[in-house]
Amino acid sequence: MLNSEQLEDLTERFKTVQTGGGGHLEKHDVQEALKVLGIDLPGYEMRDLLTRFGNASEVSIADFTTLFNELEQRKSAEVKRWKQRIGSVQGTYQIPSEKQENTVHTIRVEEEVAFSNWINSNLGSDLDLRRLLPVNPSGGELYTKVGDGLILCKLINLSTPDTIDERAINKKNLNTYTKLENLTLALMSAQAIGVNIVNIGATDLSVGTPHLVLGLLWQIIRIGLFNQIDLHHVPGLFRLMQEGETLDDLRKLSPEEILMRWVNYHLDKAGVQRRLTNFTGDIMDSEIYTHLLHQIAPKGSGVSLHPLSVQGNVNRAGSMLNEADKLECREFVTPNDVAGGNYKLNLAFVANLFNKHPALPDPGADELPAEDIIEETREEKTYRNWMNSMGVNPYVNWLYSDLNNGVIIFQLYDIIKPGIVSWKRVVQKFHKLRGMMDQIQNCNYAVELGKQLRFSLVGIQGKDIYDGNPTLTLALIWQLMRAYTLTVLAACTQSGDSLPADKDIVAWVNNKLASKGKTSSIRSFQDSSISDARVVLDLVDAIKPNVIDHSLVKSGSSQNDKMENAKYAITCGRKIGAKIYALPEDIVEVKPKMVLTVFACLMARDYMPDMQEAAPESTPVVYDSASNGHYDAYGNDETHDPASFDLHNLVLLHNLSSVHKESPFMGWHQPSLTLNKFKRKRSDRGQLFNKRKWVRREFESVLYLCDEQKSGLNQTQTEIPSKIVSDIREAKPAEAVKKRGERSNTNSKNKRPQKVEDSRYIAQ
Repeated sequence: MLNSEQLEDLTERFKTVQTGGGGHLEKHDVQEALKVLGIDLPGYEMRDLLTRFGNASEVSIADFTTLFNELEQRKSAEVKRWKQRIGSVQGTYQIPSEKQENTVHTIRVEEEVAFSNWINSNLGSDLDLRRLLPVNPSGGELYTKVGDGLILCKLINLSTPDTIDERAINKKNLNTYTKLENLTLALMSAQAIGVNIVNIGATDLSVGTPHLVLGLLWQIIRIGLFNQIDLHHVPGLFRLMQEGETLDDLRKLSPEEILMRWVNYHLDKAGVQRRLTNFTGDIMDSEIYTHLLHQIAPKGSGVSLHPLSVQGNVNRAGSMLNEADKLECREFVTPNDVAGGNYKLNLAFVANLFNKHPALPDPGADELPAEDIIEETREEKTYRNWMNSMGVNPYVNWLYSDLNNGVIIFQLYDIIKPGIVSWKRVVQKFHKLRGMMDQIQNCNYAVELGKQLRFSLVGIQGKDIYDGNPTLTLALIWQLMRAYTLTVLAACTQSGDSLPADKDIVAWVNNKLASKGKTSSIRSFQDSSISDARVVLDLVDAIKPNVIDHSLVKSGSSQNDKMENAKYAITCGRKIGAKIYALPEDIVEVKPKMVLTVFACLMARDYMPDMQEAAPESTPVVYDSASNGHYDAYGNDETHDPASFDLHNLVLLHNLSSVHKESPFMGWHQPSLTLNKFKRKRSDRGQLFNKRKWVRREFESVLYLCDEQKSGLNQTQTEIPSKIVSDIREAKPAEAVKKRGERSNTNSKNKRPQKVEDSRYIAQ
C-alpha cells in the first residue's frame, strides 16, 4: 500500500488523485507518477508494463499501487543482490547516499591511500600546507583535510600550473565562510581545466562526502598526469607511429592508447614477446612492469630483472615496486593493487613512469621537421576543457579527431537546448563499410541544428567537421560555447528563450559598475581599456564586495602588470562562483570572444540569487558582517520577505557550522518542533524528491541555531543577523503558501492539528 506521504505527493502532483487514496491516474501520467515516488524507468520498459492495463485511458489508484509495489520489491531485490556482490570485494566499504534512497556508494580504500600519498609526496614541501600535511592515508583523514579548499587549490595548480592565482586563496584565520570561498574557487577552477563537477558542490566537499571527494581528486590528478603526453612536450612520441601512420593518426589516440603503445614499444626494444592490451589482467603478474622498468631505467640506476625470479603475484609485485623505487616512481600502487589489477591506479602508475622516464629520443632534423609538431592553441584548449567539463562522452583529447563523428557535438546541443536533437537520426555505432558516410551524415545534421539555433555557418558543411578543418570546426565550437553561455545567462535573468545580445551585456556591465560608484566602463568587448583587467576587478567587487584586495591590484601599464591583474581578476571571479573558462592572456590581448564569456559569466553570477531554483544545490549561504545589510544565499544585499525565506537558506545557514566537529547542534533533535511537508525541485531534472527526514533534521538544527545564536565560529565574523532570525520566526504557513501560490494551508491544518507556537513551517 502507498503510505500517507506518498499519497500526498501524488495528490499535489496530479489533480485526478484524491486525498484518501481514491481517484485515478491518466495512463500517460503513470511513468511520471512512478518518478515522483522514486522509480524511474526507461520508456521501452514502461510501454511493456502499461500493456497490462489494456486500452483503458485511466488507471485506478488500486491498480497503480499494485504496480508500484511490484516495482519496489524488484528494486529492493536488485539492490540487495548488488550490495552482496560489492560487499564481497576486498578493500572496499560502502556509504549510503544522502540524496537517493536505496543507493550506496562503494569506496575503494586503495584509492584513499594512493591519492593521500600522491598529495603528501607532491605538496609536502608547501609551507601553506604545513598544518594539513602529511595526510594519514587511513582513518578518513583525507576527507577532513580537503575541507578548507587549500589542498584542492594547490593540487589544481600542480596539475595545470598557474590556473589559480594564489594571492586570492584564503590561507590564514579561516572560518567556514572563507573555507567555502576556497572550495568554490577550487570547483570553478577545476571546471576551467576540464573537470566535470556536475553534482559536486562546495558543501559536499566541506563535509567530506567520500565518493565526491575521491571523484574530484582523481579527475584533477588524471589531468595532471596526462597533460604532457603529447608531441609538443615529448617529440619522441613520433617513434610510436606504426607503419603507414601519420602524425594525425597519432594525435587521434587517447592518452591510454598512447601509454599502451609506449609500453609495447619498450617491450619490443627489450626483445620481449608479450604485449600490453589492458591495465588490469595483463599486469597482474608484474612481468611486463619488470621488463619496462629495466628498459627505461637510466644507466647506473641499479634496476634489475630480479622480480622475475620471485614466486607469487603479490610478492613479485612487491619486488617490482622496489625496483620502481630506484627510479622514484613507486607512486599510486601497492603490491595488492598490481596483483589485483586495479585499472585506475595502474593507469596512473604507468602515466607517472612515462612522465618521469619516457626514454624516447627526440627526432633528428631528417626524421621529423619541427614545423610538423603542432602545439594545441589556447583557444583549442579552452574549448576542449569546456566540453570535458560538460561531461561529454567520450573524453575530448584532440578537437579535430574527437568531434569528427558528430556525437559529442550532439551532446552539447542537448545541453544547450534539451530536446533539440532527434537521436533517432544520430548514428552512434559505426561500422567499417559505412563508417565514413554515417559520420559525415551526423556532421551534416550537426550543421543543420546549428542553423536552427541561428548560428552563422555560411560555407560550413558536415564534411568540413569530419575532415577536422581547423578554422571551420573552431567557428562551430565557438558558437556552441557562446550559445551555452548565453543560455545559462538567459535562465538566470529569467528572459526565457530570448538570449541577451552583446549590447545588453555591455549595458549591464556599465550599469552595475555605476550603481556601485565605480568610474570604469566599457564601450564594447574590444575596448582597449579591458587589457589591464581593472574593469573586471571592479565588476567582481561590485558583485561581491570585499573579495578584491585592492592592495594587490597593479596600477602600471606594463604587460607584466596587466597579466598579474588578469590572473587575479579571473581567480577572484571564480572565487565568487562565476564559471569563467577564459585565460588571463585573453583579457590582456582583449580577445573579444573570450572577453564576452567573462562578462556574461559574471552577469549570470550576479543574477543567480534571483533564480534560486536554477542555482546549484550546493550554493553556500553566507553573511558578510563587514556590511550592515542582510544578505541572500550569495551575499547580495536583499530585503528578506519572511514568507520567502525558504528551507534552502535555512539548511545552508546550518551548513555554515555543521562542517565543524564541535558544532553544538550536529545531529540535534527537538521533538516539539515539526515540519509539515517539504518538496524540493531538482534543477537538473525537474523531478520532485521527498526529503522529509533529512529536512526535519536540518530544519530543527537551524532553529536551534537561531535559539542559541551559536555557530561554532567567531561570533564577530559570522553571527547570524537578528533580522534573519526574526524572519524565520515570522514565516507563518498561510503567508508562505499564499506567497508562492501553493495549496491553501487549510487542508494541512485539517489533517494535522498543531499549535502554532510548537510548529515551524516553510513552504517552497
